[in-house]
Amino acid sequence: MAKITAIIDIGSNSARMAIFEKTSHLGFHLLHETKSKVRISESTYAHNGYLQPAPMERAISALKDFLRIAKSHKARKILCVATSAVRDAPNKSDFLKLARKIGLNIKVISGEQEAYFGALSALNLLPYASGISIDIGGGSTECALIENHKIIDKASLDIGTIRLKELFFDKNDLIGAKDFVQNALYKLPSHFHHKRIFGIGGTARALSKTIQKRIQYPINTLHAFEYDFFAHAEFFRTIYCTKPSELPKLGIKEDRIDSIQGGALIFHLSLLHFGAENVVTSGVGIREGVFLNDLLRNENGHFPPNFNPSVRNLKDRFQKNTAQSNAQKLLAMRLFSTQENLALIPPTYKKHLSISAELCNIGIALNFYEKSYHSDYILLNALSYGLTHQERLLIATLVRYASKKIPESLPYLELLPNLKTLQILSFFVGLSEILSQNENPHDFHFILFSGLNGYTLQITHPSISYLVQEKLKKLTLPSLFSQLALQSLHECNPY
Repeated sequence: MAKITAIIDIGSNSARMAIFEKTSHLGFHLLHETKSKVRISESTYAHNGYLQPAPMERAISALKDFLRIAKSHKARKILCVATSAVRDAPNKSDFLKLARKIGLNIKVISGEQEAYFGALSALNLLPYASGISIDIGGGSTECALIENHKIIDKASLDIGTIRLKELFFDKNDLIGAKDFVQNALYKLPSHFHHKRIFGIGGTARALSKTIQKRIQYPINTLHAFEYDFFAHAEFFRTIYCTKPSELPKLGIKEDRIDSIQGGALIFHLSLLHFGAENVVTSGVGIREGVFLNDLLRNENGHFPPNFNPSVRNLKDRFQKNTAQSNAQKLLAMRLFSTQENLALIPPTYKKHLSISAELCNIGIALNFYEKSYHSDYILLNALSYGLTHQERLLIATLVRYASKKIPESLPYLELLPNLKTLQILSFFVGLSEILSQNENPHDFHFILFSGLNGYTLQITHPSISYLVQEKLKKLTLPSLFSQLALQSLHECNPY
């Protein structure tokens, strides 16, 4: 696969391009993203689906710029797909011919293929194995049922934001729009029913952004943002029932005013139809799905078990001492094992401790001084895929306060485990980092036992270096721990 790949998606409302860079076999990150609201479907519904000259000209102009940008990033592979508006157009061959003249081959994908690509991105880059993906576009809406990391079924419905706008909302026909959407939903198989919904596309993202502002959500990230559907269902209804001039008062941005009402209507009625309770926002969609379809073509369409592409990417880009990083991870896992019989930490946090210990020094790539601060920022903002917001925040916090006292007034505390659990996990990260600097760090062994004043952690190694012993004296112990007992050359030294 090419190291740098550009993916272009020509939708009914916007044309978008994402450029990805591979950093290893399955590691990758987003290099660049851009979009243009070309509205290629403009006036098609009033002209029997025919693409009109002005929208086609806008689209070709945008695509020329996309190609120029892709080449400036040295993209060796450019994949371009077109969806509903082009798919349904009787004169789509005219548009495809114009695109070939500028050096771009466009693949017109079916509705089921469109649903597959959206679902592929959700099941690989969101932290859940099951749910229904829904991607509301300008001309159509794609749904896919996902169970246990497998796409069970796919469907494409001829309901979209621009289609509803031109057919109903421009004529103030809300009842007609509702009936149109309901009739489409009734055609779905009965097994399209799930409590969890993956919201893909511009409508889902716009609604999530507005909800985040309304509830003053503390993390400024959309991908994997979750909310309770019923807590906001009435807000969705308000959006499509109000006058367009009143939408800015609801927090709707100017560029969404002409499409959000149809989108909110489709989203609301679809979630009711699916029996939804929880909505997980997807910051990825068709473009990522097309990229992953290429990347994972020899992996059965999904990443290997326990593989996280963001973790792999950060290691590829920022990790400067692989041997020490591996030692930190090993030591952290041994420390976790020492407390399992005492059940001090719920087993669900083993994964987060492993990632924190392995990546705790990536901030050095920016600046050695305040490395924990830089690592915290990178982890919170770049562990983009496969983790919930709470998980990302936990990993970043453990790294930030490794070897330090965790403030009891920590922001986002309500999104984190209890303070005692945080203290032990961050202590294990800090301890692993210190011990990894010893000669032969793999020879460390640990025993944790309970005493009158708290837990004692016994650390055994053939030869604990002077610098390591000095650093251990400065390490902040969790409130449940009373001391460290170092055993080197058969001499036991309590700290």
